[in-house]
Amino acid sequence: MDEHAVVITQVAERQWHAVEDDRTVGRGDASRRPDGRMFLSIDSWHAAVFDQLADAMLADLPKPLYTVVDEADLDLTSDWERAGFTTRRREWEYLVPTDPRVTGLGAVLPPSGVTIVAVGEAEESPLRKLDREIRDEVEASVGWQEMPAEVLPRPDGATVLDPSKYAVAAQSDEYVGLVRVAPVTRQPRIGLIAVRSDQHRRGIARALLAHVLGSLHRCGIETASAEVNESNGAAMALFEGVGARRASSNLELVLR
Repeated sequence: MDEHAVVITQVAERQWHAVEDDRTVGRGDASRRPDGRMFLSIDSWHAAVFDQLADAMLADLPKPLYTVVDEADLDLTSDWERAGFTTRRREWEYLVPTDPRVTGLGAVLPPSGVTIVAVGEAEESPLRKLDREIRDEVEASVGWQEMPAEVLPRPDGATVLDPSKYAVAAQSDEYVGLVRVAPVTRQPRIGLIAVRSDQHRRGIARALLAHVLGSLHRCGIETASAEVNESNGAAMALFEGVGARRASSNLELVLR
């Protein structure tokens, strides 16, 4: 790097390369998430190349800009902080046991009048209705941007892309709670647990979790994963109360 200048070139829309002596020594990418926010990523071996790519990208892109880093990657976190990014939020990844003897959920039942509809058996129309209601409630409070990226709305406004990934809590002729399970190989991920606000504090979320974890255990799966925003005290208490342990954390950084 001392002998040859590094040249930064925008090679495509929202893509940049750092080239030194005809070799690509770094890449930068910007992608717009369905909620409209722009997220950046930079892959380079050297901090100096990172800085040059960041300078070029930030000069071309409108703020605010975001990125996500593994909190344990101190070098990458430092790189983004040098570019002016600051921590917006922390998301913990939990490893969740499925064995009811560990979770203590073996005897948990839904509250009176509520039944659990298994993963893949929910009716699409009432599921989408509940999803819209919960999204409106979240948007009116903390904002849907605080949710995991995988449940952000798509350009058509949809968040339920695959109804077969959901179990729901039903009361009378409507759904009042849901849980989303992504069937990741060997370690399924619990992507979302949500209950309509007028049904809070009845034990519905706990019953949904008991159902999902119990089903996974019967399939021979020992652990699931879940990502929880550290500001969501209720969700952290729910998972930690069943023996889940923190495995790692991600930081969402922002440049305003």
